[in-house]
Amino acid sequence: MTWAEGGQTAPRRVGLVEDHESVAIGLAAMLAPEADLDLVLAAGTVAELLAAVDGATKLDLVVLDLRLADGSTPEDNVRALRDRGIEVLVFTGADNAFLVRSAARAGVLGVVRKSEDVPTVVGAVRRAASGEQVVTTDWAAAIDGDPQLRDVGLSPRQEEVLTLYASGEKASRVARLTGLSEQTVNDYLGRIRQKYADAGRPAPTKTDLYKRAVEDGWLPVPERHRPG
Repeated sequence: MTWAEGGQTAPRRVGLVEDHESVAIGLAAMLAPEADLDLVLAAGTVAELLAAVDGATKLDLVVLDLRLADGSTPEDNVRALRDRGIEVLVFTGADNAFLVRSAARAGVLGVVRKSEDVPTVVGAVRRAASGEQVVTTDWAAAIDGDPQLRDVGLSPRQEEVLTLYASGEKASRVARLTGLSEQTVNDYLGRIRQKYADAGRPAPTKTDLYKRAVEDGWLPVPERHRPG
């Protein structure tokens, strides 16, 4: 019986860009027992992976190594994948904060260390494959030290709206909590997005706004999830 026949959600389809065979084999072994995750493609470069993607091979997520032998930059790699509608999770030794920052600016969902235990890596892939932000202390530390993250100059009211909305509240709920009309809340959100775009830190989606709120300290870095 397939998942679809059993009324279950189809497995999330994951790609991997990694030029060290041992790491690729290791991640494949981690994901193999997970019925909701399917590693369907692996390549040594982003160009190779994208060349193999077609209409029948839609990916929900690509797990991306930061350092690749082809000399490509993390920022260019992330943008190439996101231009094809594919979200990205960085899988790295996290030994170079500059590279992490570069990838973060391009819009990755998060960063996970290769040295993490299996449940942590699998959990990060699962959340990212579902479109969730994976905010770790490594990711936040790299962002916090990034001199290119320009202050966008939000007003106190805009900060309040951003904090509530990015934390998961709907615009209608933000309106009730702040005493504003829903239209005013949406106007604020439009201005907030414009300010981030003007600062070179675009936030077109709610997930992007959450990320910006964490980067700027309006929301806390989530505690790392550990299996109970």
